[in-house]
Amino acid sequence: MKEALKLYEYQEGILDLLRLGFQQGHRTQILVAPTGAGKTEMAIALLRAAAARGNRAAMLLDRIVLCDQTSQRLQKYGIDHGVMQSGHWRYRPYESIQICSAQTIEKRGSFPGLKVLIVDEAHQTRKQTVGFIKNNPEVRVIGLTATPFTEGLGAIYSNVVSSVTTRELVQLGRLAPLRVYVAKEIDMTGVKKVAGEWSQDEVTERGLKITGDIVTEWVKKTHEVFGGPRKTVVFCAGVAHGADLAKKFADAGYNFVSLSYQDDDQFKQDAVAEFAKADSSIHGLIATDILTKGFDVSDVMIGVSARPFSKSLSSHIQQMGRVMRSHKGKDFALWLDHSGNYIRFQEDWDDIYESGVHELDDGKEKTKNEKTAAEKEAAKCPRCSHIWQSAAGSCPCCGFVRERRNTVTAVPGEMEELAGSGKLKQERREWYGQFLFVCRDRGYKPGWAASKFKEKFGSYPNGLQADPIPPMPEVSRWLKASHIRFMKSRHRTATA
Repeated sequence: MKEALKLYEYQEGILDLLRLGFQQGHRTQILVAPTGAGKTEMAIALLRAAAARGNRAAMLLDRIVLCDQTSQRLQKYGIDHGVMQSGHWRYRPYESIQICSAQTIEKRGSFPGLKVLIVDEAHQTRKQTVGFIKNNPEVRVIGLTATPFTEGLGAIYSNVVSSVTTRELVQLGRLAPLRVYVAKEIDMTGVKKVAGEWSQDEVTERGLKITGDIVTEWVKKTHEVFGGPRKTVVFCAGVAHGADLAKKFADAGYNFVSLSYQDDDQFKQDAVAEFAKADSSIHGLIATDILTKGFDVSDVMIGVSARPFSKSLSSHIQQMGRVMRSHKGKDFALWLDHSGNYIRFQEDWDDIYESGVHELDDGKEKTKNEKTAAEKEAAKCPRCSHIWQSAAGSCPCCGFVRERRNTVTAVPGEMEELAGSGKLKQERREWYGQFLFVCRDRGYKPGWAASKFKEKFGSYPNGLQADPIPPMPEVSRWLKASHIRFMKSRHRTATA
């Protein structure tokens, strides 16, 4: 029995912004939305609208299994389509809507009559796909991604549409918030880097050294938080690390299945299908990165990060997204960080969580400077290792009360400010100063800066002193997102 395709209000708003972009002359646009925002449903709505106008439309995916999943989704909504793959049971080249793999397009080299192309996982820029986009100027293109940080995207897509943030989806109940614990970290001291990222072989070798700690921490936390084992995904440091973890979990009495590129597709599909069952016999899946695409088992409650990244913010966000999907009875997801990634990328993640992404090639995919040992300790609760919220006076999980002390540590020849109330106040002063600059530069009313400050931080400046300073990219992106939200709300009010 087919279901009706229904979109949320924010999804309708995103589609309206895409249509506006085309009207303004943008032939290629990129739709940026967090995992769980429903990008596939929005894509299906666009495909159906194009077909209804008599246009030929296609969705491009980078794996055959994803083509099958998308085809099943279209079938669920009763939408006629074909899968452009020789020998596929749904090979129907006459249909207006086509689902195809990137490899198929690359082999064909052309797509006669195509008017609309939707590119899934657009941050993965395949050379042939980019060539097809540039060589077919009559085709309107929409890229889909949650992590648009690949260098060169700005040369492919001329407009970014991003009007819903992770924070907003959590508030809407579309995503589950994370409860993050910083666990024993894989020691990456002295590991060589290749193109800015740690060597895979050495990452695997280092990961093997703390396999026992990873299993022990999981057993401890799953019982402390949930009273027993819950569905888990583990992002390991390599194939050998994954196999070792599966063995150690088995020794502890738990069924974890390790998946890698060395396994055949049928084995991986069967394992994921079993894991997706409500009464699955599998406690957890272990993989390096194959669970970051097309994996939407929403009742996963725990994620274990055990693959350190030096610069890949995209991989970090994609991994967290696997456990943040909402599910009935799921108030939060547990994130156990053995990689150091959460603290390493925390500033970028906090910015994206709050404000989203509104520009391409913004330099986020660069090697991150490692935090000092003191900064890492200051970032977590000393009693339970839950990630510490800088503005909080006590740990939200164990209730440990933060000791109030001077947050400036003196060492010979320098002073280093650690995370704490001083840093928080300085951050707010800087934001307020940038709001004041924009207010003065654009001739807004005097209260505008204070109003924006309250929108950002939840309270007015209340005597906070700041000098006007030109806005940094982070503040400019936040202001743009704020304006988009305001315009959408005004539009809703006018059409109510």
